[in-house]
Amino acid sequence: MAIVYEKTKMLTDKPLHYCPGCTHGIIHRLVAEAIDELGLQDKAIGIAPVGCAVFAYDYFNCDMMEAAHGRAPAVATGCKRVRPDNLVFTYQGDGDLASIGAAEITHAATRGEKITAIFVNNAIYGMTGGQMAPTTLPGQVTTTSPYGRDPALCGYPIRMSEMLATLDGPAYIARVSVHDVKHIMEAKKAIKKAFEIQMAGKGFTLVEVLSTCPTNWGMTPQEALKWLQEKMIPQYPLGVKKEVE
Repeated sequence: MAIVYEKTKMLTDKPLHYCPGCTHGIIHRLVAEAIDELGLQDKAIGIAPVGCAVFAYDYFNCDMMEAAHGRAPAVATGCKRVRPDNLVFTYQGDGDLASIGAAEITHAATRGEKITAIFVNNAIYGMTGGQMAPTTLPGQVTTTSPYGRDPALCGYPIRMSEMLATLDGPAYIARVSVHDVKHIMEAKKAIKKAFEIQMAGKGFTLVEVLSTCPTNWGMTPQEALKWLQEKMIPQYPLGVKKEVE
């Protein structure tokens, strides 16, 4: 019988702990398959800080490290400078990267550190109870904005990819989504390209992945995918924000 699909060896067999409908699992698979296809299984080092992906070391079949909340880029910088031939990536949520870790990611990017950040943006704090995040949309209801985010009080969502793309250090920054098959395939291509650019020594790379959080959004998985497409993408347009030839 012809093999149509085979699970990548870059993922362990441990069941994922994520909520039903959460797209972290899809993103894990894309990262793992990209590493596998590039033949970098024995060179990959992943860093996951605090957040929904805090147990990522249970799922990726490569060397993994934990970092303090928001500090994954600093840990990744140390790893890459000591082991420049390794593929080093961070896996961070929006509450982690865009809030407490905003300075870390900005300075790693402006220094052109040869690391890759996988930035999962679901517009909310997932792990800690559904609080408003720096990426929460105007009017979006969270546990700390029960009447919807009010820009007059809380400011506007941060478009991290566009902001980081203004810096000189990044070599590749893209925003993708995983709300349907077409976009999942495009997301994988972007992640793989970011890894290739890193290994070519061109500079800092980041792939922002728009993701869902059905539990904290108070939606079914199907409703969450539709909300991502209709609400998040207009706020966070997809596409390559910077690419250095």
